[in-house]
Amino acid sequence: MWDIFEIPEHFDESGTFSGTLVHRGQHTVIGDCPRKSGTSGHLTLWALENTTIPQPAKHEVQLRMKAVGICGSDVHYWEHGQCGRFVVTSPMILGHEASGIVSAVGEAVTTLAVGDRVAIEPGIPCYFCSFCKEGRYNLCVDMKFNATPPVDGSLRQFYCHPANLCFKLPDHVSCEEGALLEPLAVAVHSCRRGNVQLGSRVLICGAGPIGLVCLLTAKAMGAEKVVITDILNSRLEVAKKLGADVTVLADIKDPQRMAEKINAACSWLPDVTIECSGAASSLQSAVFATRPGGNIVTVGRGPRNVEVPIADASSREIDIKGVFRYVNCYPTALQMVASGLVDVKPLISHRFPLTESVKAFETAKSGADSAIKVIIECG
Repeated sequence: MWDIFEIPEHFDESGTFSGTLVHRGQHTVIGDCPRKSGTSGHLTLWALENTTIPQPAKHEVQLRMKAVGICGSDVHYWEHGQCGRFVVTSPMILGHEASGIVSAVGEAVTTLAVGDRVAIEPGIPCYFCSFCKEGRYNLCVDMKFNATPPVDGSLRQFYCHPANLCFKLPDHVSCEEGALLEPLAVAVHSCRRGNVQLGSRVLICGAGPIGLVCLLTAKAMGAEKVVITDILNSRLEVAKKLGADVTVLADIKDPQRMAEKINAACSWLPDVTIECSGAASSLQSAVFATRPGGNIVTVGRGPRNVEVPIADASSREIDIKGVFRYVNCYPTALQMVASGLVDVKPLISHRFPLTESVKAFETAKSGADSAIKVIIECG
């Protein structure tokens, strides 16, 4: 079985690294892997490694992986060795936007069978803590989430996962669409947190993959109007094709003036703003642009500390809410796609085989050739 690993800069191939799989069998370095300046302790090496095929535990299924999407967090780990507070300290398999075909089942599994095609919800909660019992398992402190250090991801040929977190795909839903249920679930959770409903007027900051699925989801949930911003005209053009009512180029550095530009383009104030870029100035503009009494949902991950015009938000009773992954959103995301209410296929811009993963990540990072969502085909 072939896996894609990222290896931290301080890893010594001549020795033993506790918990790593790099020395299990032979591995071949793929792509150009020079030392990156200014990234002490971060990635310098990609390895395509032949490892033992995992066998499913009692409540797990073994999956022959089909499609894995590259997320912004994957790119962060690859480029910087960390994403927010999560830091790569030992070799780790990437990938969490995934789908596959059941190739074996654990002895207690009754809901899935060999040959079933499934989408994989990548977070495994403890099920016993107060957050899990309250139904907010995304906040579980013992969550094991694919490709979040130190947990390996699913960018490989075979992978085992709890059966209850694998969602069977209808015949007419492709494995690529199944992989995109993960970012779509983020959008479902974000729109729920923002209270998007019939008649809502929504501002989305950032027209990357998450911003675009938030656009699709907001429309599906009944939003009357959606305006979306980005620094690239090419992405705004895609947003327009996907149903954005208004697109605004984010070309003004001053947050208040940028908010004025957004409001002028719309002639209305957004009830809900979904910030997907992670840029500090964009969050600041969101505060100035959102109508009094509205909601701001922070989805994008940027600097850990951001200066926010909190007095403006407070005096106008604007609620600022965080988003961390999703909770109980996969069934809704699957229903949206299966019913035709949401079409995620236009988001897929590039496809690469597993052996060309480095090229896939370079494309996702640079946005070359108008890249939106890059898919790696595992088999």
